[in-house]
Amino acid sequence: MAVALRLNRKGTKDRPYYKIVAVDSRKRRDGRYIEQVGTYDPLLEGVNYTIDLEKADKWLGVGAKPSETVNSIIRKARTASKA
Repeated sequence: MAVALRLNRKGTKDRPYYKIVAVDSRKRRDGRYIEQVGTYDPLLEGVNYTIDLEKADKWLGVGAKPSETVNSIIRKARTASKA
């Protein structure tokens, strides 16, 4: 099973927010996921994400592939935790 870390869209029309989830890469975008790793709200100013880096690292350690957006969020969270 190929696991991906990607966004799962929630919210209403013109008011999206996303869950960052670990999911079988063959599932549809908003289908059933294995585990929720964080959230992302593109409408907020400033820090608009939350992520559990331990869970994300666990999934990356077993070979999960992050999407471009999720990879960017993980990088931002790591630099913020170092500061």
